[in-house]
Amino acid sequence: MMKRRGSAVWQGELKGGSGTVSTESGILSATPYSFTTRFENGAGTNPEELIAAAHAGCFSMALAAQLGGAGLKPDSISTSATVFFDKLDEGWTVSRVHLDVAAKVPGATREGFESAAFAAKKGCPVSRLLQAEITMEAKLVS
Repeated sequence: MMKRRGSAVWQGELKGGSGTVSTESGILSATPYSFTTRFENGAGTNPEELIAAAHAGCFSMALAAQLGGAGLKPDSISTSATVFFDKLDEGWTVSRVHLDVAAKVPGATREGFESAAFAAKKGCPVSRLLQAEITMEAKLVS
């Protein structure tokens, strides 16, 4: 089993506070995020943007694998993921994700490409994550 880690540190209350996110690889290291980066247009990142990037990257790799399994070698796969973050009665919710995909795949038919794309959407680990059980351990420290 592989494990990948990310972390966040938040200081202060919601609107006036701020935080940083980091990844185990170091590609993100104390990258700032705040209320304004999440709910407005402040400089920095936000969790939903990171989910969108992760989903786009995961899907692109899954599609390359599906196409390879069909004997096709893509020249390029470009995926953009849009995470819809809506205020619902129960609170802010990631309600859906839309993937826009454009690929250059020599020898692919439309039907074969669409079949591979739907299989990749279903099989991408991040797609499955968005439906996964979430567990937690919470402790109060002093």
